Amino acid sequence: MTPVSSAPTAESKATPARRGRPPQTEKQADQVRARIVLATAEVFAQHGSRGLSVARIIESAALARPTFYRYFANATEPLHALLTLSNEDLVGGIRSALDRTVQPVDLGINMIEAYLHWASGHGPMLSPLFAELHDPGSPVSAYRERALDDIRTLIRAKFRELGRPEPTPLDLDTALQTCEYVVFRISATGEPTPQTIAAARLTMIRTVLVTLGRRADLEYALTIPGLFTDTD
Repeated sequence: MTPVSSAPTAESKATPARRGRPPQTEKQADQVRARIVLATAEVFAQHGSRGLSVARIIESAALARPTFYRYFANATEPLHALLTLSNEDLVGGIRSALDRTVQPVDLGINMIEAYLHWASGHGPMLSPLFAELHDPGSPVSAYRERALDDIRTLIRAKFRELGRPEPTPLDLDTALQTCEYVVFRISATGEPTPQTIAAARLTMIRTVLVTLGRRADLEYALTIPGLFTDTD
């Protein structure tokens, strides 16, 4: 009779392996999950969410089908993981930007820098991401709306901290949609040049200042070199 084992050892707590497979540590399992999510990003960048399939993902990841199903039940699950990471990156970047803000003019500038930094980490995936923002049949739409809700909450809280009235919903959404549109516009055709990024940054700052700022903010912004073009 096979003896009954006692309390589990540290080795037995590692991710259980299927019959015929070598034991796998949690670190190794995380690496495979990350590999699948990265492959999902590549497929999404080429085909959008409607073109995702397990076959395309495992081909991109160079993994066997059973390995994929060890971690995800379908092609949508790693996309959800990917979109969650994207949201966390954007919201976290804006949270950090707002933490650095000490006056209203800085709010728009720092927020825009966070948007540009977020976009730079997405590469070719950015185009289908923006293309599906307003598609109710795409999981991208719901995820982006969650991110925008979090960003709205952060900005309103920062306005209260600065002793300012909260921006109206229309003004706030206009500022956010402008930021997203400009980022999409300069990134949709490939890696933007430094000159393109600089021009886009000015467009975003001017728009945010007008929609969320006061007259005093605009007067202060006029003293910042290069922010507005001098005209006779």
